Amino acid sequence: MKLPAPPTFSSPLHHPRVATVIGRWLGTTVVVCFLTGLYSHFLQDTPSWLPVPSRPANLYRVTQGVHVISGTVAVPLLLAKLWTVYPKLFAKPDLNLAKLIERLSILVLVSSMALELFIGFVNTLQWYPWPFPFRQTHYALAWIIVGALLVHLAVKLPLIRANWRRTPERRPESLPAETTGLTRRGLFRTVAGAATLVGITTAGQSATPLGSVAVLAPRKPNIGPQGLPVNRTAEAAGVTGIGADWRFTVVGPRQLSYSLDELRNLTQSRSALPIACVEGWSQGARWEGVRVRDLLELCGAPARSRVRVVSMEKGGFYGTSELPEEFAADPLTLLALRLNGVELALDHGFPARIIAPNRPGVLQTKWVHRLEVVA
Repeated sequence: MKLPAPPTFSSPLHHPRVATVIGRWLGTTVVVCFLTGLYSHFLQDTPSWLPVPSRPANLYRVTQGVHVISGTVAVPLLLAKLWTVYPKLFAKPDLNLAKLIERLSILVLVSSMALELFIGFVNTLQWYPWPFPFRQTHYALAWIIVGALLVHLAVKLPLIRANWRRTPERRPESLPAETTGLTRRGLFRTVAGAATLVGITTAGQSATPLGSVAVLAPRKPNIGPQGLPVNRTAEAAGVTGIGADWRFTVVGPRQLSYSLDELRNLTQSRSALPIACVEGWSQGARWEGVRVRDLLELCGAPARSRVRVVSMEKGGFYGTSELPEEFAADPLTLLALRLNGVELALDHGFPARIIAPNRPGVLQTKWVHRLEVVA
């Protein structure tokens, strides 16, 4: 491959000041995406030492929406950042340790970030053309990116500090335009506009007012049975319905068993809670059913007990889930029997499902037939 001639790299758009500004935007986006992703990961795989609150009820809806939006916005920012520094990739590397560390950190950072953004986007489409587990790989890559980013920042710190502030000689109007007529200010506006446009056209899957312009969002939140999207259908879960002999069981100090009609005759409560999925979409809904804490009281379990939720789903990673004590005791947590005023559709978990505040959709277990009090 013939390398570009050095004169083509003389554009002021490839100046370190430009790379620093766009790098700040990208870095901020990466930090937001990392922190919200970390929160999502710990909600699904909570360490014993980490207490997770059940309130605010909509917290996960906000954080996961921001996570997916920030990850999507990072794509145009990463491309712009790479474009500002690509001339340096053709430069002959100096044979010293600092330069070798810098090149290695860039290689790890760019490759891991590109892979992270790709598999994250493909996950929003629920397409998994790889043999490795998505969530664990996504989590590991996030830490690799953070490590490589810290090394890169440490190596580049003197250059970043020198170009952090705008000085008179670095003002856009004091520098010649690119041969295309694009100035630095024009480049910044173009990149910021592209990132904003990508964010707005993605946000509609979690921000309802933007739903009509959510052309990049794979889901429209209000489309699906009973006005709520479905990720995993009953057919995919191997659930075809229930027989006349179906019973719901609570395993605790006293074992309880109910038919569906008997569940309906227990004291019913209402909760207005969203389904918020890891793919970034969310939709609020009105739920009716029996409070989990009332079932714990009926079976003689302590007020703050952990509960294992068992589904009729056959196979899959989420046939069981666990409600930590904060969630099981929350009055908004229901064994839901009705959605938006009518009986649950089979795809939404008929005859009963869990709905709890501040929980990922994958943990709002459907087709529930047993609760087990965990000692």
